[in-house]
Amino acid sequence: MSEPHLHGLSESRPILVRGDEAEVLGTAPDTMALLADVSATGGFLSTSRTTLGRGKDGAAPHYHRASAEMFFVLEGRLQVLADQEVVTAHAGDMLVVPPHTAHAFAAAPDSGADVLIVMTPGVERFAYFRLLDRIRRGLADPGDVLATRERFDNHFVDSDAWRRARLAA
Repeated sequence: MSEPHLHGLSESRPILVRGDEAEVLGTAPDTMALLADVSATGGFLSTSRTTLGRGKDGAAPHYHRASAEMFFVLEGRLQVLADQEVVTAHAGDMLVVPPHTAHAFAAAPDSGADVLIVMTPGVERFAYFRLLDRIRRGLADPGDVLATRERFDNHFVDSDAWRRARLAA
């Protein structure tokens, strides 16, 4: 039996992204630093750092078919929908959401959040985040997101649990 070949591993090199070199979308306190996309990591992962002001919504309920998504809370508290349960992750907590699992996130109602987010295997996500930023600035239509579901492996779902948790906030 031959050894499995990990795509991109032999061609990849260590990656260092300096904080002041990352592309930052949004305006404080709600920003996203684009750290490394799959084109830089040989397909292994895509990673970003998201900061949210007090109670601010992050992503609406969705799932990914091919990727797991990891959330590591650097500061503050993050509400996360994980399947049908809404949990609050605190600074130092890590949550991994497997493929095909509905999830969403937002800063807890009485807190901001600073979160490292990693998707693996990676999907080219930075173009998606740039589209969201253009929508936020009124330069693109929100309907454009729906046309990108397959490209970015981002499939939106309805979640009563998430809606109840956010209304309570």
